[in-house]
Amino acid sequence: MNIASAAGAAGLTAKAVRYYESVGLLAAPRRDNGYRDYGPAEIARLKFLARARNLGFSVDECRALLSLWSDGRRSSADVRAMAQTRIREIEAKIAELESLKRSLGSLVAACHGDDRPDCPIIDDLAGCGHAH
Repeated sequence: MNIASAAGAAGLTAKAVRYYESVGLLAAPRRDNGYRDYGPAEIARLKFLARARNLGFSVDECRALLSLWSDGRRSSADVRAMAQTRIREIEAKIAELESLKRSLGSLVAACHGDDRPDCPIIDDLAGCGHAH
């Protein structure tokens, strides 16, 4: 299977597949003509990477997860610990986004949104004041 077909089968772009190869997360065998030849094992690996990345795991975390995936003697506690760490990171990001939402909501509530030029949102962005 060529790179475009492999990428499509894994729900990725060819660019993403090339990136995973460049960082050492994937190695596809080459045909006699030098083109990559992706088989079922590479497609499974790409699908694994796509899912892990969609869950927010970093490239280095994906490397560790791939290592655990291929280790039949792995401890599920190791995988669970990685997932729990990721959950904590997501929760922190959610809290940060909620704070941003509250701040922006206060600014929007303080803005009249009419034809006048005064705007608490612009003033805040410029560092000239805060919403009342």
